[in-house]
Amino acid sequence: MKIVQITDTHFSPSIPHFNGNWQPLADWINASGADLVIHTGDLAVDGADKDGDLTFCMELMRQVKIPMLIVPGNHDVGHLPGSLQPVDAVRLSRWRSLVGPDYWLEDAGNWRLIGLDSLLMGMENDEQETQFEWLERALATRAGRRVAMFAHKPLFVDTPDEGDTGYWSIRPAQRQRLYDVIAAHDVALYASGHLHWAWTGRFNNTSLAWGPAASFIIGTMEREMPGEKLVGAVLHDLGDDVTSEIVAVSGMKAHVLDDVVAEVYPHEAHKVQREPAQ
Repeated sequence: MKIVQITDTHFSPSIPHFNGNWQPLADWINASGADLVIHTGDLAVDGADKDGDLTFCMELMRQVKIPMLIVPGNHDVGHLPGSLQPVDAVRLSRWRSLVGPDYWLEDAGNWRLIGLDSLLMGMENDEQETQFEWLERALATRAGRRVAMFAHKPLFVDTPDEGDTGYWSIRPAQRQRLYDVIAAHDVALYASGHLHWAWTGRFNNTSLAWGPAASFIIGTMEREMPGEKLVGAVLHDLGDDVTSEIVAVSGMKAHVLDDVVAEVYPHEAHKVQREPAQ
């Protein structure tokens, strides 16, 4: 099975800085021969607060001829408690009504594909627990299928045992819960976005992939992270083994967030937004 992963498109009808990357990306997807497209979040510039951003983005996504599944990012449903736009019932309801489920499973042959809402992880509330309970059931009933997980946030940035990275990765307590279920089941792939870096690696027996953003790279606003700075997509081939190929898609422009942040995300004009560690 061939899957195209795209991520961090950051499209908007009113803040159109990155919209020009859609046509070359859509053309490439439609010509890819993939069986499925999975978008790992930050669909919109401000889907967390604007119906119009999510509606506009979904109109674009429907231009793809290949079936697509989507999980939300922090700019779609909000982020952790104490952030400028925390995840709440209103934001989740907006996503669920305009886009679809924020976590899901899809069976394809001997594979079970699981999409996670990583923004619920760290909420320490009923929504977080409901998703973890759902995940346990989804894995327990996989009937021998191998598993590929897709989420917005990566498990970690630098090392599997690192502390709280704040804005960038899943918090340690929830990360450990994921490690436990990954170890207990045949999770062959965990693919994510969010970092605006492109990288592939491994965690024990699980392949890891950070999809390159389809919108922008980050210049000196943030520290260097593992991987490459580019815009594009990932081609995952799920067979007896997992292969993940990072692709710099021709015709897409690698915008630099530093150059436009005051117009796109003015609250991040001095540094990328971070939440304090808890």
